[in-house]
Amino acid sequence: MTDVIFQSSDLANKRTEVLDAAREGLARVRDKDGTSLVMLPERRLRLLEEIARWSRAHMRLDELLRRDVTLNVGDLGDLAWLRVFDADDLREFVEDLHDALIAAHSDEDTTALDECIRGWRVTARQIEDPLRRSVLMGKRAAEDFVEVSEPQ
Repeated sequence: MTDVIFQSSDLANKRTEVLDAAREGLARVRDKDGTSLVMLPERRLRLLEEIARWSRAHMRLDELLRRDVTLNVGDLGDLAWLRVFDADDLREFVEDLHDALIAAHSDEDTTALDECIRGWRVTARQIEDPLRRSVLMGKRAAEDFVEVSEPQ
């Protein structure tokens, strides 16, 4: 990416160059009043918005967990779906989210981030159900497990 700064008049006179620069990643256009404007591919903007959104959530939750207080739905805000997890699980979520954010930024793709969030949401829904919670989180003893024979 070069540090070319186009003038607003270039949008009419050199529109192909401006659009080519934007397609390649970024085009800067200086408006008549000196305002710097940026054009970039929409997918790149969406990536940056998603990373910013989850980075804010990550920082907020990390800060709440550092306070070592019981979190309520109001504290969690738009992360209220995490209310079913205890503090240790929430710390693990924060770590997973951190790794997914790094991967998303590095890959320039939100797939890792989307998979992380989806996995935790599915788990939260399962744990919300008391029966599933007892199956998933209940205590187990060796006698709970028996050998089964192969079906005939």
